[in-house]
Amino acid sequence: MPRISVLQLDTHFPRIAGDVGCHDTYQCELEIIRVPNATVSNIVTDKPEQIDLRPFYDAIATATGDVITTSCGFLAPFQAKLSAACNVPFIASALGQLVDLKNHLTPSELRIITFDASKLGLAHLPVDCALFQTSILGLDAKTHLRDVIENDLTTLNTTQAAADVCAALRDDDNFQTKGVLLECTNLSPYKPDIRKRMSVPIYDILTAIEAQLPDAVHTQYL
Repeated sequence: MPRISVLQLDTHFPRIAGDVGCHDTYQCELEIIRVPNATVSNIVTDKPEQIDLRPFYDAIATATGDVITTSCGFLAPFQAKLSAACNVPFIASALGQLVDLKNHLTPSELRIITFDASKLGLAHLPVDCALFQTSILGLDAKTHLRDVIENDLTTLNTTQAAADVCAALRDDDNFQTKGVLLECTNLSPYKPDIRKRMSVPIYDILTAIEAQLPDAVHTQYL
């Protein structure tokens, strides 16, 4: 059976169905490799050059999946470096899909939802995608979901988390939304709630995985 290897941050907060790190998300096998010292505070940064990649290389060396991915889109700047260490397809971040999306969506037509909009910037976007900095929106610093992720809490109120994600998609006259891109892999479980608010395609780490390994993800989570 095909297998996905997820290089997971060193966290313990709940990963519910629809999350990249939850077994119930997939029709295939899931291998989770927790990366030591890769905490949220160490990886979610506007200074990606300071991230220690050595534990990620060690994790890749042990991975057995047909596709290797990560649990945090802030690893986007290292797509080429980490991919070079793999002998199978590697997906650092959902943001990699911008390479194709920029060909048919403008920055005002795409909303990029992240965990912390103050830290996601040009350094995380693919080459020739700089204009999409204006597309970035984030969870409010005081939201329940952000508190759970940031402080690695073990209790998650999914109803409140869904409301937090939808609140990030605030009404904004600057957007003529034709698509949503979820940078944060922990936002994917709330796609049904986003779809109740707006009927547009949603791109995330799961759609990126499915493009590399068809039928890997349960259809209800795409």
